[in-house]
Amino acid sequence: MKADAIKLDGKAAGSVDLNDEIFGLEPRVDILHRVVRWQRNNAQAGTHKVKTRSEVKYSTKKIYRQKGTGGARHGARSAPIFRGGGIYKGPTPRSHGHELTKKFRKLGLRHALSAKAAAGELVIVDSVEMKDAKTSALAKQVNAHGWKRTLVIDSVVDENFAVAARNIATIDVLPSMGANVYDILKSDTLVLTKAGVEALEARLS
Repeated sequence: MKADAIKLDGKAAGSVDLNDEIFGLEPRVDILHRVVRWQRNNAQAGTHKVKTRSEVKYSTKKIYRQKGTGGARHGARSAPIFRGGGIYKGPTPRSHGHELTKKFRKLGLRHALSAKAAAGELVIVDSVEMKDAKTSALAKQVNAHGWKRTLVIDSVVDENFAVAARNIATIDVLPSMGANVYDILKSDTLVLTKAGVEALEARLS
């Protein structure tokens, strides 16, 4: 499939041939869901922790005599049924991550790119190289295009462009090796450079 390319200033920059096996698939929500879930689970810290009965700070002295009180038998205030006592079977630090094959992860990335292309949210630019790292100049160009939440992917990110984009909250910049399903799907506009397209096709073919 062919796609028109533009320059950052909005001028036409020819066209690009996009691989149908990467940009022309019928997006499948189940595949995208599995890959996003894998990403988010792996990113979860898993540092949740509560104190058990043996960890709360309480005296270990028996709180009252064993018999004759008319109440249940207890040995310490750290028991889970008492206020301030330990938590029974609470969360402990653990990994939430799970395995997902490399082949399936690549398939998910193909479907994410195809979803953006099918929705008309894919923009191909000739290059994002900038002579000067001027945030104001880049912001004007972005506003002129009407881009909102934007993800820019290049084969190798231009340093001046990265510095200029750093202070614009609505722009994220990634190299092609860092392209991932979650960031692609949460963006309103996906901007790929010609070099970025070639790098992604080489990575996913």
